Amino acid sequence: MYRVGYPFWRVLGGVGVPLTLRVNVIRDGEVGVFIATSDDLRGLVCEADTIDELMKEVSFAVDDLIEAQIRNNSRMHKPVKDVRLSLA
Repeated sequence: MYRVGYPFWRVLGGVGVPLTLRVNVIRDGEVGVFIATSDDLRGLVCEADTIDELMKEVSFAVDDLIEAQIRNNSRMHKPVKDVRLSLA
């Protein structure tokens, strides 16, 4: 697996190398939601009421964001297999 954000990750993801990324999660107590962001993948911001819902939202968003960033490559990437949440 190769980490999103490292040099050439778009090229490697475009030829099928499995990708991994780190996701940071915080709990906003005022509104009662979990918020996920990533320093690895620009544009990733999700929120949900539970961790399970957040994982689903993150999975959908990650697929869309990665596809958008490497769609110009001739081959499509494999799905991200390793998303690690870090509760702050």
